[in-house]
Amino acid sequence: MNEIETNSPTRQAAMNSLAVVGFIALVVLGISLAIYSARYVPAAVSRLGAAAVSLSQLFTPNQTPSLSVVPTASTTIPFGTTATSTATTTPVKVPPKTTPQPTAGTPVSGIYPVGSGTPVLSGLPDLVVNITAVGYLTSSSTTTFVPATTVPHGDNPAVEFTVKNVGTNVAGPWRFSASIPTSSSYIYQSIPQQELNPGDYIDYTLGFNEPNVGTNQTISVTANFDHAISESNTNNNSSSASITILGS
Repeated sequence: MNEIETNSPTRQAAMNSLAVVGFIALVVLGISLAIYSARYVPAAVSRLGAAAVSLSQLFTPNQTPSLSVVPTASTTIPFGTTATSTATTTPVKVPPKTTPQPTAGTPVSGIYPVGSGTPVLSGLPDLVVNITAVGYLTSSSTTTFVPATTVPHGDNPAVEFTVKNVGTNVAGPWRFSASIPTSSSYIYQSIPQQELNPGDYIDYTLGFNEPNVGTNQTISVTANFDHAISESNTNNNSSSASITILGS
């Protein structure tokens, strides 16, 4: 009696209906998740990647002129003695005359700065930007920079540039900005940089990911973009270069 009720057609039909309803619910849930991922995940990843940059810098101070002095060695050469003879009938042998060999002294050398004290500053600073190379990074480290006008697919584009103070006064603190060709047209703005005395300069390497694929992609760098310091000339604060970024 119990076995007949368990395998009855009514119960079997109810179980089949529940299985169909469950399968349809799983299909609807999977479609919803796929639509959500397609709409929101790429946009979020793009926004995060566009702001990822790698930056390194190397400060070089102005070269101080110096004077190298190497005095010549001196020595004292003793004079030789002259042989004499007495008034006798026996001849006297005069020893052969020898020339003493001089002994060289110990040389002394040194490097002495020309001038002394703190240089007198006047006028205004003048920051000059010069892009020295474009290329790409083979890893996330800026030490892997490879100069090239074309960036292979999968590598991060990069640029090397120099900022130098060619003015007559101290520059700083100051900042720079870099317009880089990312998928969302990102502009990088640096933190305040160290002061630069006249003649000082800094070499930078700046890399970025999520590039905008195509030819003639422009990279530009501007020093003192926010005009935080006064300069004698602001027409030389920017530099730009083009690069080709290959896609898949």
